[in-house]
Amino acid sequence: MSNEATAVIIVAAGQGKRMGANKNKVLLPLYLKPIIAWTLEGFIQVGQEIGSIVLVAHKDDLAYLQGLIDGNGWANRVELVEGGSERIDSVQRGLEALEGKGYQWVAVHDGARPLFTPSLIARCIEKAKLKGSAVASVPVKDTIKEASSEGVVTRTPDRKGLYAIQTPQIFSYPELVQAYKKLEEIKNTSEVIPTDDAMVMEWAGHSVFLALGDYENIKITTPEDLLIAEAILQKRHDLVGADRRISKENRVGLGYDVHRLVAGRDLILGGVHIPYEKGLLGHSDADVLLHAIKDAILGAAGLGDIGRHFPDSDETYKGISSLLLLQKVAQIVEKEQWQIQNIDATVVAQRPKLAPYIAEMVKNISEALGIKEGQVNIKATTTEGLGFAGTGEGMAAYATVLLQNR
Repeated sequence: MSNEATAVIIVAAGQGKRMGANKNKVLLPLYLKPIIAWTLEGFIQVGQEIGSIVLVAHKDDLAYLQGLIDGNGWANRVELVEGGSERIDSVQRGLEALEGKGYQWVAVHDGARPLFTPSLIARCIEKAKLKGSAVASVPVKDTIKEASSEGVVTRTPDRKGLYAIQTPQIFSYPELVQAYKKLEEIKNTSEVIPTDDAMVMEWAGHSVFLALGDYENIKITTPEDLLIAEAILQKRHDLVGADRRISKENRVGLGYDVHRLVAGRDLILGGVHIPYEKGLLGHSDADVLLHAIKDAILGAAGLGDIGRHFPDSDETYKGISSLLLLQKVAQIVEKEQWQIQNIDATVVAQRPKLAPYIAEMVKNISEALGIKEGQVNIKATTTEGLGFAGTGEGMAAYATVLLQNR
């Protein structure tokens, strides 16, 4: 029986070490969330027109993305699949994940295009069902030149017939599957690798129809693209809230936490497992650094402390990762229109030496909060043998956070 909804394959498998990043670009922060979170949320909010969502990601990102999916309550909508070495390999794995689910239509979308609108999706779905395919596109505005390898212009095509191709690209699921099977037969003998699914369909002999895209539906690839995306989101926010706009306000929060060190527990600080003979005792993973940061964030927003939101009397939070709870805290303050500007925190511990792990702590915290690593500063200090930290009985952490309303 055919499923009338449109399935979605989101491709986020590239390493994307451009933009000065040492990680996949879709994990970089865009306001308070990773780029990929905006993309996923956009499709989920479309409604019943969208069916299964398959997120195809690089193997190094699977654990983080599964935490993102679970933390946002999307596990019943989003299936995570390991991608391949090339984009076309990743799409094939997404198609395989949809096998047997009865979908007639499938949309393939780049994870780094988070700014599509429900109306754009609706236009593409309508066009696909009318014509058999729909590729989001916009007319080229600039004059295009073809040039030789030496940089000499060889031709100026008429831009009236030129379009910049975007995603989503929507096709008949059975036809796209067959097109990829045909591609397998010829790709080893071709020097050209298809760069999108429309090209795969063209090679298979199918007609590909264009649908009206959106100039704001940009693919975030460079630092300049990220700035443009932030400006677009700010514009959309201002348009929605123009009648209740308020002046910017800054708030500072202070967090403090302390935990006892005991044998038989893992030592986890900033989401990093640190080799040591003892670990911190607590209801969750007892990550004293993240507990202090969460309290500072909630305090700056005037929203109490972590005990109010995640009480130790609730078995739901027993042994839970503090990184996951940190993501939830970010979502709580985001709903109240607060944006994290920077975090400064200090861990107080006599042993072990923490300096080798600080960079990874910063990375974990920035990813969990959807902010840049430069907005997070972590320090470690001893007490010269004084007090409970100095004797190795426990560890403490202090954190300060600056929030700004949006």
